[in-house]
Amino acid sequence: MPQQAFLIQPDFKIHLFVFFLVTNAAIIVLLLRRHLRTKYAVDYKVQQAQEEINILNEAIDREEKIKSAQEARILRYASLKRLVEEINREFDYEATAEQLLEAAFSLISNKKGACLLYLAQGASRKPALFKAKKEDRRLVVKAKEGDIFDAWVMRHNTPLFIEDVNKDYRFDTGRIEPQERRTLASLVSAPILTNRGFLGLMRLEHPEPGYYSQDDLRMLSTICDLGAVTLESEELYRKTEELAIHDGLTSFLTRGYFIEAIKNEIKRNLRSKGAFSLLLADLDHFKVYNDRFGHMAGDEVLRVLSRVFKEQLAELNPIISRYGGEEFCIILPGISKSEALNIALALCKRMERERIVLRRKESSVTVSIGVAAFPDDAVNAEDLIKKSDAAMYRAKEQGRNRACSV
Repeated sequence: MPQQAFLIQPDFKIHLFVFFLVTNAAIIVLLLRRHLRTKYAVDYKVQQAQEEINILNEAIDREEKIKSAQEARILRYASLKRLVEEINREFDYEATAEQLLEAAFSLISNKKGACLLYLAQGASRKPALFKAKKEDRRLVVKAKEGDIFDAWVMRHNTPLFIEDVNKDYRFDTGRIEPQERRTLASLVSAPILTNRGFLGLMRLEHPEPGYYSQDDLRMLSTICDLGAVTLESEELYRKTEELAIHDGLTSFLTRGYFIEAIKNEIKRNLRSKGAFSLLLADLDHFKVYNDRFGHMAGDEVLRVLSRVFKEQLAELNPIISRYGGEEFCIILPGISKSEALNIALALCKRMERERIVLRRKESSVTVSIGVAAFPDDAVNAEDLIKKSDAAMYRAKEQGRNRACSV
């Protein structure tokens, strides 16, 4: 065959090249599409994985927060358990109040801001500031009887939670006197309630809004409930003890406790080589008053005498006892016998001037007083009382309404 028959025609070459290009381009496009689909699938899986990781991290964070909150609660209630043990160990009113205050200030406020304890006083049961804990020791609490927030707690007998004082519609903060206003934005407060009613309240405050939570209020209420039981028991115990130590009519020491007091005074002065005087006073003709006017009138005479003694001896820090029915013993610390005799004479004159109305009739009573001194006249309680008693009878024998010394 001729050689020209085997030559490829130019048009065919062009078509073959074009076919090759198109084929390669199609392959590349397919590969790109597959790559993109793979990339999109991988990216989608990565996003899904990241979302799952974020969800897991959030769950872990929540669990950590729950764990931390549970640990904080466990620590708080462990501290409450210790508090219960401590306040049951020491039956002391002031010590218990201090422990309650410290627990609230430490456990709830982390010793930030201020913690105030108000206790009801007197027959009116108005709250009065009893103790305070403050982050800033220079802070002065001028509202000694509380402010509008404390009045609200007392009036409603329910806990109070305020996230932001300036946004709470229940209170007009403009009613707080400027000089009494402390920098406070958030507070929690709870009443101390017993079966007998309002005993007091405890309040935590902070200068930043949102510092306290509802959980903090629940903890404060728990502390106040513990305090209510303990403080009520201790208040009743203290009143019972006061009745045992002090005479109900005159509020002076009873005879038994006075004997202990004079023995302690002797021990103290033996150590310090000091001195004191003892007065024994007896109402003159007291039986006549009782027989003539009745025992109610006699009680009124004793009340008047106790008031006169308190007023006349107020600056001398006396220890006074109702030693018998109408007999009174008085310790005058650091007073010599000569000074005590002048004081006793002044007491006699003051009592004589005192007017007493008995059955609509004005009357007066007088006293006779015996004076003895430690260590000049005796160095033990029994002898000292005997000496003052002998001096008192000498005053009676000399005409009453006078004072005599050994």
